[in-house]
Amino acid sequence: MGNKVIVALCFVCFACQLSWAQQKEETKKEEKSEKAKEDTETKKDESALKVENAVVVEEKKAINPLSPSKAAFYSAILPGLGQAYNKKYWKIPIVYAALGTGIYFYVDNNKKYNRYRRAYKRRLAGFNDDEFQNIVTDNNALIDAQEFYQRNRDLSLLLTVVAYVLNIVDANVDAHLLQFNVSDDLSVRPHIDQNDVDFNRNLGLTLNFKF
Repeated sequence: MGNKVIVALCFVCFACQLSWAQQKEETKKEEKSEKAKEDTETKKDESALKVENAVVVEEKKAINPLSPSKAAFYSAILPGLGQAYNKKYWKIPIVYAALGTGIYFYVDNNKKYNRYRRAYKRRLAGFNDDEFQNIVTDNNALIDAQEFYQRNRDLSLLLTVVAYVLNIVDANVDAHLLQFNVSDDLSVRPHIDQNDVDFNRNLGLTLNFKF
């Protein structure tokens, strides 16, 4: 009877030892599976980060610091050329309309100024055959007309110069703005951090200032 009890106890111990070994083996397999899964996810994150960095590098390469200067230079040589360089073709008719209007009024006022000036000079010379002899009889009226058209002529010239300068400034500013969205002077980017202890991922937002 005693031998049977001993045999039974040995069998129970063996069964427990076998069960414990199986559980330990299963635990190891689960740990390896979890580790492999975490390694796979880590590699995916690293690949995504590499792709993101490649995109950022590509964007930085696309930035041309000389582009605003080129656009301004082209517009200074030929109005509207800087806008064409920036691919803002719809602005070219506006540039030429502004310049053309200023030039038109300058030429028109200068022509009228010279007409009244010639008539006034002929009257000072003693002639009364000018084109205004039946319209303007007072010499002072001829002087007033000269001053009026001279002021308008000078104002037209000033507005033409302003339109020319604005054409250059517009091309320069446009070239700056076209590269503003890829500038790293001020950037806000989301980021994901993985805790090394419990492997939990934390979502955050990074704000970078560069001077």
